[in-house]
Amino acid sequence: MASRDETLHELPSQTAGPYVHIGLMPNFSGIAGCWPQDLGTGGVDKRAKGERIGVVGRLIDGGGAPVRDAVVELWQADSDGVYPGGTDPRGKGDPHFSGFARSATDTPDGEFRFETVRPGVVHMADGRACAPHADLWIVARGINLGLHTRVYFPEDSAAHATDPLLARIEDPRRAATLVATREGGEGRPLYRFDVRLQGDGETVFLDV
Repeated sequence: MASRDETLHELPSQTAGPYVHIGLMPNFSGIAGCWPQDLGTGGVDKRAKGERIGVVGRLIDGGGAPVRDAVVELWQADSDGVYPGGTDPRGKGDPHFSGFARSATDTPDGEFRFETVRPGVVHMADGRACAPHADLWIVARGINLGLHTRVYFPEDSAAHATDPLLARIEDPRRAATLVATREGGEGRPLYRFDVRLQGDGETVFLDV
């Protein structure tokens, strides 16, 4: 009698597009009635603690052209460095801050934009401190597996020197692709973080 194979085999990966906007942001795509508003597009609760900031950037392909059909998600800790959701051992985090946002690159320049709060210092399970940062997850047509990267802020350069993740990037030019630049903002700091998928100045992506 033939034995039964109990091994779970990995299925082939599939590109997320060209329907990624329809699936993740139906209201944005003009498909109403699924839910009142698209997940992650509600903005920052006015009751959330911390300094309000903006994060804006372009998604650029290997040929230097903007990627206009992507969805970018932002995940981060609150202003105290605690992740929402109740799983952080230091507490439940700010109840008025979700730590999650979603943006489509819908402009001719392939631009995404987030309104959030400045994240605090995050501590790893072994106690090491990570410089304030936000994580980005990117999905689009032609990207079979979502890309992960991280946004650091230029004011925290001293903390960058001891950040566990940045310390693993040997080439300082590559590490610099994870640090945003500050631009003028209307009443609050605005940071630019352009993501280059391939080629010269390619952004560091994380295997997580």
